[in-house]
Amino acid sequence: MTSGLRDWLDKPRAGRGIHLAGDDGGWEFREYTDLAAAARRTAGALVAEGIEPGDVVCMVLPTDFTLAETYFGVWAAGATTCLITPPLFQDGDDYVAHVAAILRQARPKLTIASADLADLTSRALAAAGLPDRPWLPRQADEEIEVRPAGELALLQFTSGSSGDPRGVMVTWPNLAANADLIARSAGFEEGEEIATWLPLYHDMGLIGTFLTPASRQTDIRLMRPDQFIRNPARWIRCFDTARHTAAPPFAYAYTARRVKPEQLDGLDLSGWKTALVGAEPIDPRSLEQFARLLEPFGFSRHAFKPAFGMAETTLLVTMDQVARDPLAVQPDNESLSFGEPVRILEQRPLGPEALDVKTGWVVGTGTPEDDVPVTIVDDGGRELPAGHLGEIVVGGESCCPGYYAGAEAKSTRFIDGKVYTGDAGFFHDGQLFVLGRMGDSIKVRGRSVYVEDLESKIAEVTRLGRGRIVVVSVPGVGSRGIALFAETGDAPWAGDVRRVLGRRLGQDVAVTIVVGSGLIQRTSSGKPRRRYMWELLQAGRMPGATIVE
Repeated sequence: MTSGLRDWLDKPRAGRGIHLAGDDGGWEFREYTDLAAAARRTAGALVAEGIEPGDVVCMVLPTDFTLAETYFGVWAAGATTCLITPPLFQDGDDYVAHVAAILRQARPKLTIASADLADLTSRALAAAGLPDRPWLPRQADEEIEVRPAGELALLQFTSGSSGDPRGVMVTWPNLAANADLIARSAGFEEGEEIATWLPLYHDMGLIGTFLTPASRQTDIRLMRPDQFIRNPARWIRCFDTARHTAAPPFAYAYTARRVKPEQLDGLDLSGWKTALVGAEPIDPRSLEQFARLLEPFGFSRHAFKPAFGMAETTLLVTMDQVARDPLAVQPDNESLSFGEPVRILEQRPLGPEALDVKTGWVVGTGTPEDDVPVTIVDDGGRELPAGHLGEIVVGGESCCPGYYAGAEAKSTRFIDGKVYTGDAGFFHDGQLFVLGRMGDSIKVRGRSVYVEDLESKIAEVTRLGRGRIVVVSVPGVGSRGIALFAETGDAPWAGDVRRVLGRRLGQDVAVTIVVGSGLIQRTSSGKPRRRYMWELLQAGRMPGATIVE
């Protein structure tokens, strides 16, 4: 069963399709009729290669029309898709090792690569012990009928922010349920356009801003991440006609910092309905800076839709669907103890006062839908009342059956049809508030201090900005510690940081400060690979890193 997600391949709609951003500033348009025909021809070539329904097909392709045609061609052949990110900023050896780890687990029947990525892909295939010749995208002369599909729609590899990447098994019912939840939560209406620059190799970009609108045959304006970084105003200009988007908080802060009002002259953003915010902790100041930039052009703070989700639940869990300013609360850090009530010091909706907000504020991510039940449990798995801090547990049809090939995670678990997320959070005023990964915290006097909160405070002290700082909770026998990685040449602020951390964590927590350029390793979705960075430092594999004494 494919639940209508592939129906458009048989019944494509003329006049709508994908607008692909060119590097010259223009857009190239391809209708769904052309994309469907190309996908069915690609499927013909795949079937001739021996692909059967249910086979896993991995793809290492840049974001372009060939990727779209090949992705849906794999679906038309009845196979399971697995997109692997092209190299971003990793060196060749690290990238090959990462891809090989995915290939070893996925064991694909076929691996497809573009000509320019074929050599790296070949090396990864060889390292994984697989036939080392990737298949170059191509199409048969004739279109074939869409074939029956296997159980899995796609393998979605987790970002790998800690440990080896793991493939989440996404079934067709999982994907259909989550696509419906996304469309319902975002208020998608017939004919509304979506604009995105998110990478298609990560759940939010792939499912939220590509597969969901494509299955509904709505227009998509598709940019690459590097095009957004070079020219964020181009993304904003899309919303003269587009109505929906999604991005992590850093993107809104980056846009507010880089875009000048004069670059937006003549825009009417009053039709912008959904600016989903997710994938990392949400800083109220970032959203307010973005709103202040765009308010003169008709943008409303009501468009912000803070959300929570993860690959193991296909994607979306909660999104604030109510047309209102997002709600931010400031929990008392002294009350952040698992299983105990969270004391709220202050709360306020997003607005001009958010510019004065310092660290320690958390933004609500909406109220769960009835078909996606969310509970908060203590260390023993017992459900906690609203207002208590615990682990977030998700149920419903979007919950995936598990990791592929028996892989396991340290914190996220699949138990009795539910996903125990490994994320800490609480309910307040009916909304879910997410503090962060349970594994990315350090216990201080019986309470949890989350590294994201420490990063915010350190960014204030150092004036470096959140993007240049990563804090890692460092394991140790009989000791506790953190490591601070800062992308800068020197650390005249080191003494101030140690004093701040000493007051916050206690003098018995060891603090290691590491400076240098290019230190921060990130996943394809932009999340810091905290444990991996510590492992690199320990192994002496972080060139240019200097430990500040």
